[in-house]
Amino acid sequence: MAATATEPLRTRVLGVPVHGCTDAFEAALALHQAGGGQIVTLNAEMTMASRADADLGAVIEAAELVIPDGAGVVWALGRQGIRVPRSPGIELARRLLEHGAAQGWRVALVGASPETIERLRQVLPAEIPGLNLVLACHGYQSADNWPGIEHQLRELQPDLVLVALGVPRQETWIHGLPWPRKGLWMGVGGSFDVWAGVKQRAPRWMGALRIEWLYRLLQEPQRWRRMLALPEFAWAVLRGTAQG
Repeated sequence: MAATATEPLRTRVLGVPVHGCTDAFEAALALHQAGGGQIVTLNAEMTMASRADADLGAVIEAAELVIPDGAGVVWALGRQGIRVPRSPGIELARRLLEHGAAQGWRVALVGASPETIERLRQVLPAEIPGLNLVLACHGYQSADNWPGIEHQLRELQPDLVLVALGVPRQETWIHGLPWPRKGLWMGVGGSFDVWAGVKQRAPRWMGALRIEWLYRLLQEPQRWRRMLALPEFAWAVLRGTAQG
C-alpha cells in the first residue's frame, strides 16, 4: 500500500508497527485534523521492550501514529527499502508546541519532577510566545491524585498533551485513559528535563554518527542494562527478521 503525505505507510520492524513518515510533523498535524490520537516515538530500545512486554506491545499496536524516533529503527526500515529520515520525538514535540502557540492550541504538560515542571512554567511561555499552557503537573503524584488530573484533562480538552513519565509508563498511561482522547497525546521521555536545562541533549555530531545512545549512557551509567537491547536489536535485524 502506498503512503500519502497524510497517511504514512504502516509497516513493521521486528513485528512492531511503525509508520514510514517522511515528515512526522505533517503526519501529526493530519492526525490532529482527523480528531487526534496517540503518538508513539519508537526506537530500538522500545522495540525490544515491546517484544518482551505484551502491554507495551498492545499500546504501540493501537497507537494512531508511531514515528521512527531512533536511528536503529530508521536503519531497519532502510533494510526493507523504506527510506525515511529519523524523527526525534523531542524535536517533533517542540515543533508542535511552536505550531500550537501560533494556532491557539490548548497545551498540557504531565510528568517529570516538581522542580522541572516549575521551571517549564517559566521557560516555555518566554521562549514560545502565545503558548497557552492550560495544565502543567509533575509526575511524582500519589495514586490518589491521578484521577483528579485525568478529570482536569477531560474537562480541558487540550489540543496537545505531552507526557514525560518514562517508557513504558507514559505510553500505557495515555492508552489507558478511559475517555475518547481528542487532540494529540505524546510520550516525550526526558524532553522536559532538556527544555528546563536540567539535562543536555547529545551534540549534533553524535546524532549524525548515530551514537546519541553513548552520550545518554555517559550521562546515566545506570542505563547500561537497558542499552543491551541495542546489540540485540541489531542482531535480530541482521538475522533477517526485521518484519517478523
